[in-house]
Amino acid sequence: ALPTGTPARMPVRAAFAEVWREAESRRFTVFVFISMLAYSAQDLILEPFAGRVFAMSPGESTRLAGLQHTGVLIGMLLVAAAGGLAGRGSARAGLRAWTVGGCVASALALAGVAIGAFFPEHWPLRATVFALGLGNGVFAVSAIASMMALAGHGQARREGLRMGLWGAAQAIAMGAGAFGGTVAVDLARWLLPDAGLAYALVFGLEGLLFLVAALIGATIVVRD
Repeated sequence: ALPTGTPARMPVRAAFAEVWREAESRRFTVFVFISMLAYSAQDLILEPFAGRVFAMSPGESTRLAGLQHTGVLIGMLLVAAAGGLAGRGSARAGLRAWTVGGCVASALALAGVAIGAFFPEHWPLRATVFALGLGNGVFAVSAIASMMALAGHGQARREGLRMGLWGAAQAIAMGAGAFGGTVAVDLARWLLPDAGLAYALVFGLEGLLFLVAALIGATIVVRD
């Protein structure tokens, strides 16, 4: 017999089902999946896009990816600095705004990349890609902070299961996004005569995914 006060053990499947019934956990799982799908879908097609449409050399397109990663780092540091200056309570209250803002900024930057496909001779692709990285960084670090804050909400002693559920959603979305982005480009290029239009369509769809994620993220409340 279990000692007095010791909670009864529950099968893992039943425990996951219990966590999934929590509206906030379920909503955040969907948010993580959609946002990370959009985040990862751009990753493997940006450099080929720069080479094909903007006639960049492999070295130039690689530096373009480095510029994006620099933007990601600056975006992360920006959120961390703002949270440190605001204090713990205010930082938590602002997590939703940072998360939604990062998703919207990423969507706008992806729209810029898509528009640039029609004006490769004149479009500031490097600045647009840096802005994309900045939005990605703001979104990523604020979403992680929201995940940590939300893990303790709901049924007691289910923090690990919630983190596992959200981690699984992220991992599946990352794999599906990386694969889906490249397949979508190949399919679009097969259907459309112009490579720039094909890439623009895919980047536009990724931007729409970020906007959907922003709408879901706006409904998630991170409480103290």
